[in-house]
Amino acid sequence: MTKVPKNLFSTAIKTPQISSAVICADQKSLLESLKDAVEHKLIKPILIGNQEKIKNISKEINFNIKDFKIINENSVTKCASIGCDLAKNSHVQIIVKGNLHTDILMRTYLKKEFGLLGGKRLSHIWHMSSDKLKKPLFITDGALNVLPRLDVKLHIIKNVIEFANKTGLEMPKIAILSGTEDPIASMPSSVEAKQLMELAQKENLKAYVYGPLALDNAISSDAAKIKNIENKVAGDADILLVPNLETGNSLSKIMVYFMKACAAGIVTGGKVPIVVPSRADNRTSKLASIIAAIVDTQK
Repeated sequence: MTKVPKNLFSTAIKTPQISSAVICADQKSLLESLKDAVEHKLIKPILIGNQEKIKNISKEINFNIKDFKIINENSVTKCASIGCDLAKNSHVQIIVKGNLHTDILMRTYLKKEFGLLGGKRLSHIWHMSSDKLKKPLFITDGALNVLPRLDVKLHIIKNVIEFANKTGLEMPKIAILSGTEDPIASMPSSVEAKQLMELAQKENLKAYVYGPLALDNAISSDAAKIKNIENKVAGDADILLVPNLETGNSLSKIMVYFMKACAAGIVTGGKVPIVVPSRADNRTSKLASIIAAIVDTQK
């Protein structure tokens, strides 16, 4: 199997054969990652999309799909609806995005007719791993909530704590990022970071939450020490809560392209987690994202 985060894989393997709706599955890198997942008995996919293309690509990569259900459909919107309906009726435990735009899938997922939303806010989580990191690093939200309000960020924090707990982190350290470690009026994200920290502390969340912190103070103990920042999070953050989508998206892409990091990304908070890889993501990243979604299904 291609190299994926060990902490995620060791947890996911505890619940094998997770039923999965793969929407618009006619994509080579995605089918390659599905092949890896199937070989390790991680998932049992239902393949939705152009049947001829799915079969041709599967044959090309030597992926035996004869035992898997294929739902033949050429319309991407109908493919998304089929996948969401399967989730609605508890026929699948995760949804995997294939060869379609994320906004089409998410618009469908949000429709009331499918009843996939509960009392939580949907949010995106990146689980980043790299040989250059001393431990995995979570980034949220870098793909779904563009400029979330304070109350929405509190939901995002709760979602990432729950997911981090499932990976084995009992008290994750969450850094609320800004461009400075001091709240200043000219930098609104720093003021909001302090307000968010205070809200999190009042809710007695199962995590250490601190902000504002600049990136260096969040991940470098030397930088935190030089600036005399002393708390449970500074210099040793497990989770980076970013001020907006652009920051999270850029940070994750920098890590992928400059640090060769493996980016496992999921949308959580609904009835079933959604794997929403970029079409440019490689086989390893897509496999890691599927594994992360399996982890998210666990109680």
